[in-house]
Amino acid sequence: MSDDKVSVHGEWASRWVFILAATGSAVGLGSIWKFPYMTGVYGGGAFVIMFLICIGLIGVPVMLAETLIGRRARLSPANALRELAVTAGRSPRWSWAALVGMVNALLILSFYSVVGGWSLDYIVGVGRGEFQGVDGAKAGALFGALTADPWRMALWHTLFMALSAWVIAKGVVNGLEKSLRILMPILFVLLLLLLGYSLTTGHFMEGVRFMFHFDPSQLLDGLLPAMGHAFFSLSVGVGSILIYGAYMPKSASIGRTVLAVALLDTFVSLLAGLALFPIVFAAGLNPGEGPGLMFVTLPLAFGSVTLGQVVGLVFFFLVGIAAWTSAISMLEPMVAYLVERTRLSRARITIILAGLCWFVGLGTVLSFNVWAEAKFFVSEAGHFSLYQWGAAGGLNFFGVIDFLTSRIMLPLGGLFFVVFTAWVMGREQVRDELSVRSPVLFALAFFLMRYVAPLGILIVFAAQFWN
Repeated sequence: MSDDKVSVHGEWASRWVFILAATGSAVGLGSIWKFPYMTGVYGGGAFVIMFLICIGLIGVPVMLAETLIGRRARLSPANALRELAVTAGRSPRWSWAALVGMVNALLILSFYSVVGGWSLDYIVGVGRGEFQGVDGAKAGALFGALTADPWRMALWHTLFMALSAWVIAKGVVNGLEKSLRILMPILFVLLLLLLGYSLTTGHFMEGVRFMFHFDPSQLLDGLLPAMGHAFFSLSVGVGSILIYGAYMPKSASIGRTVLAVALLDTFVSLLAGLALFPIVFAAGLNPGEGPGLMFVTLPLAFGSVTLGQVVGLVFFFLVGIAAWTSAISMLEPMVAYLVERTRLSRARITIILAGLCWFVGLGTVLSFNVWAEAKFFVSEAGHFSLYQWGAAGGLNFFGVIDFLTSRIMLPLGGLFFVVFTAWVMGREQVRDELSVRSPVLFALAFFLMRYVAPLGILIVFAAQFWN
């Protein structure tokens, strides 16, 4: 089918542009921030090993499924599932499964933009030397001052969203491709500079031992977190990889390209850990600090090591670029869908959708200050209420959006895509699009998509929901 089809939005110039785009989508805060702190929390090497296994068994098959659907149909996620389902003699209502993922991408973008804005604020703060010589209490207070100021947070949130919309509005070739050709090499250079500095700290091998020491007794402790992060780290389940696949040249091998993206994303995650942990050790801090690692522990470390101000600037530029490349991939699926379904221009659609995401994101901004006492899903003394002001438990607005998107809609989106590929499209359509010469390799890929990945996603879903 895709032999005769060309996306109305344009096409990547080469297979390597798709690799840059998909890696840019995958390499976000999860790789630069979440992977290092999860490695710290779950004991280093045991978590890394389980993560690599789960990438191969869950992440790669789902990414393979999304890419295959996109290139087969050359359409946005919802329209791709509709057309391929009808071709296979199935219900066109499968398009709703993709719509779930596309809406989820916009919801994630709404709070992702706020966190991306924090990185922009920290570029300015580190550049001005605000973290030089501070102690732990002061580093925490500086972050607290940021989250307590809704106007300051809203300003950075607005700027980050505007930057993301600007790239998308310019189109696939002039916007996405040109920006990614610049941003991704910069990201890799900055990461290598950070790694080079870590080699000079005198604590590099301590970081290596921390990340790769192996204790068999810790394998099961990190299994479920590794499964969850392997699924989330490749940016699957929201249609971003699918729409990027729609722009992939027919001559490119889907299997080899997806493996290259998975390996590159994993490589960046590992490099980020190797670059950051020696700095943390050099400052005499705890590498298992959890979510506070990026905005409290690391700035504290940068403020107490040699050339810390320069290194801190490099790091937060790196975080900002990683967040930016991921953010544009979240906006593209719904923009592409509405371009196909309406007569509005790409620029106008982008402005409307970015504006909606920005507005929803204000709820996240206010969750840390004005609405801090507004709690949802509160369970106290045996009583449950959907909303309660000033409750000790429950979730704030940001917590609700994060729970809904990350723990429910994201696993469901990935499950829909991989089940659609293996069970709805059917073996022959998948074989034709993959063009895998080896029967053994095709059988393995199809088995992973049909059985292993769905089972793994269901386990991730149950564990995330239960927790």
